[in-house]
Amino acid sequence: MFASKISDKKESYSSAPSSWCSLIAIGSSTGGTEALSEILSKLKPPLPPVMVVQHISATFSKLFAARLDRECELAVKEAVDGEYAKPNTIYIAPGDKHMSISGNPSSIRITCKAGERIHGVLSSADVLFESVSKVIGPKAVGVILTGMGVDGAAKLLEMRQAGARTLGQDEASCVVYGMPKAAFNMGAVERQVSLQNMANEITKLVYPNR
Repeated sequence: MFASKISDKKESYSSAPSSWCSLIAIGSSTGGTEALSEILSKLKPPLPPVMVVQHISATFSKLFAARLDRECELAVKEAVDGEYAKPNTIYIAPGDKHMSISGNPSSIRITCKAGERIHGVLSSADVLFESVSKVIGPKAVGVILTGMGVDGAAKLLEMRQAGARTLGQDEASCVVYGMPKAAFNMGAVERQVSLQNMANEITKLVYPNR
């Protein structure tokens, strides 16, 4: 049923979106599951692939992806090593693996590999954001959401320095204003946005003339 739902959505929105943006990358931690539900459920196709690192255990990452798939108009699945990212699909990093990408903006290959913890976490937003900065460069949108610590901050800065557009959740709407604060303080965040407005701001970046 899960695979069928993704197939049905792909049939309805099979063509790649017409946008400058090739990928949306999101990192979150404490409070992130509910923040992601709020944001992702508001996103509408067509959109480029969306890749999400949420600090969550391996036991729950697949269940979380299935829950989001029920809530969202875009298809949602736990990422699988070696698959290619498709438009109108949200990929959730497995809870016990780092997720990164390779290839080029028109052919994005997903890698999910076990590894050392970074900033005490596995999967790490830094790993995803670093790969996006190198592979996608200026054709990406990076978002850092509520969470404790600094994961994602330094590599979101690398994304911005590579020309990507970047957003950070504002302090008032965060459960823990840690990761977004670290990113903002080092200049990685182009604009701070409330949780309630984040989906709209992402869409406006991807389609500035819509």
